[in-house]
Amino acid sequence: MKISLCVFPSFVMTAWGFTPLSTPSHSVSALNAGTNFNEMIPLKKGSTCALITPFDPETGKIDFPGLENLLQWHLDAGTDNLCILGTTSEASVMSMEERKQVLATAVDMCKGTIPLLVGTGTINPESVQKMTQQAIDMGADASLLVTPYYVKPPQRALIQFFSKMADLGLPTILYNVPGRTACNIQDDTILELSSHPNIVGIKDATGDINRLRALQEGLQGENDDFLLYSGDDGTTKDFILAGGHGCISVTSNIVPHMMHDMVHAALEGDVAKATSLDNILRPLHSKLFVESNPIPCKWAAQRIGLIDSAYCRPPLSEMDPQFGPTVDQALNEVGFLGVNRLSSLQQQEIFPLASHSDVTLPKAERV
Repeated sequence: MKISLCVFPSFVMTAWGFTPLSTPSHSVSALNAGTNFNEMIPLKKGSTCALITPFDPETGKIDFPGLENLLQWHLDAGTDNLCILGTTSEASVMSMEERKQVLATAVDMCKGTIPLLVGTGTINPESVQKMTQQAIDMGADASLLVTPYYVKPPQRALIQFFSKMADLGLPTILYNVPGRTACNIQDDTILELSSHPNIVGIKDATGDINRLRALQEGLQGENDDFLLYSGDDGTTKDFILAGGHGCISVTSNIVPHMMHDMVHAALEGDVAKATSLDNILRPLHSKLFVESNPIPCKWAAQRIGLIDSAYCRPPLSEMDPQFGPTVDQALNEVGFLGVNRLSSLQQQEIFPLASHSDVTLPKAERV
C-alpha cells in the first residue's frame, strides 16, 4: 500500500483547479530490446522535472517513502515527464541495486501516466550499456545520455558512442552540459545523430538561444519531431518562445505546477502569461544554484516540507548555512507561506505548497 504524506490528495488538487491526469494509451514498438519495451509511452512537450532523491541522514540509504511522496507530488501537479537517476538525483553515487529499486518505485507509481526519462550516462560505455539495459527491462520510457565527462572525446567518438547506445532500442535524449562535462556536442554532430531512429531529442544546458535557432534550421523538414529541451531554468521561457519544446528543470522540484503553467503558456505563444509567471519564478531559478545542484534544491525541499532531510551523499554535503536566508527569500518571493508557519500547518495536516495564483491555496492562506 502506497503512503503519501505531505502532498495534496487528488481531490484537493482538483478542487483547487488542477485537471486530473488521464492515462494515455501505451504506444507499441516493433523493437524488442527489453521486457517492457512494448509498454513505452513517448516523451511529451512541456515541463520535465529532474527529480531529487531523498536520503536518510542517519544511514545514508534512500528514503523510499519520501521518494513516493515526491512522485505523488508530481502526479498531482501535472508534471509532463519525470527525469529520474540523473545528476540532480545523485545517481552517480548509487549502486545498480539502488537504481533498480528507484526504477521499480517510479514505474510502480507513474508508469503509463508520466513518461519516465532515466539517466544512464557515465564515462565507461560498458556501464552505460548496463544501466540502459536495466532501464529498458525495468520499464523506462527513454534514457537521458550525457556526454562522457572529463575525458573530452572528439566529435566522431561522440557519434559512435551515442549511436551504439541508441542501438539498444531505448528512445534517447542527448544531454549537452559542457559546464559540467568539459565536452560540447557541436551542432553538426547533433544534426547527424538526430537521423538515428532512437535518438529523439536533446537537453541543452548551455543557455544559448542562438544555438537553438541553428538547430531548428538544420532540423527543418528532416526531423521536425526531434525534441528540443532546455536544461537551463533561467533561460527556459525564452528558449521555448524561440521554438523549443520544453525543459528538464530543477526549479520544478519545488513548484512543479507553476513551471508546468509557465512552460505551457510559452508553448502556446502566450508571451504575457509566460513572462509573468517566469518573473515570479526567477528568484528560484537563480538561488537554487547558490551551491552545486542539487544541494540548494534539497535544502529548499526540506524547508517547505517536501522531504525530511536535505542530506546529500558524499562528495556533496548539505548547504552552507550562510545561504539559508538567500534561499528563504526566494521561496517567499515565489509565493510560499512564511516558512516559520509550515511546521504548525503540517501538524494540522494542512500542507499548502501551491504557488501559482490560478491553481493555488485558499485566498486566506496566500502570501
